[in-house]
Amino acid sequence: MEFTRDFDPEGYNERMDDLLIGQPCPDFSLPDLNGSDHHLSDYRNRIVIVNFWSAECPHVARTDRSIQACAAQWGERVVVLPVDSNSNESGAAIAAVAGEHRLPLVLVDENHQVADLYGAQTTPHIFVIDPQGILRYRGAVDDVTFRHREATRYYLEEAVEALLDGRLPEISTTAGYGCTIVRL
Repeated sequence: MEFTRDFDPEGYNERMDDLLIGQPCPDFSLPDLNGSDHHLSDYRNRIVIVNFWSAECPHVARTDRSIQACAAQWGERVVVLPVDSNSNESGAAIAAVAGEHRLPLVLVDENHQVADLYGAQTTPHIFVIDPQGILRYRGAVDDVTFRHREATRYYLEEAVEALLDGRLPEISTTAGYGCTIVRL
């Protein structure tokens, strides 16, 4: 498969100097809410969705439902790693919202080092990594924006379904949309 950088339907292409579509993703290690460390490389041979997540963002509340519905259909072939990188969110707040959203796992990026490494700007900000550790999609879950309130295109679902079918995603980059990651 050859890599070509795709543009979204509106012609948006964010500058990606550090983390490029079609290139290996850097490994990271983050603790979950119980203090157990998780390495990205632990999930090799599966499709990984790194979802920069927030306990306070209303966009995350909306997208968590759609991500979980899809993940239930995909089963063991796909793992979702929500990563909270907001400096202003306490462990108790993260745990409470994760429980409300029925998330089995949330990783804590206390000093937003992984968010910085990946260039994540918003919550949610999605990074889809193929079973070989190659970044295949980054951006929004769907096409909801301030002006476009109802989703008509589901970028995350399209990207994962393409990978499950042995294809590259038609669109590999979209603008993230949601709340800004708080870096103090």
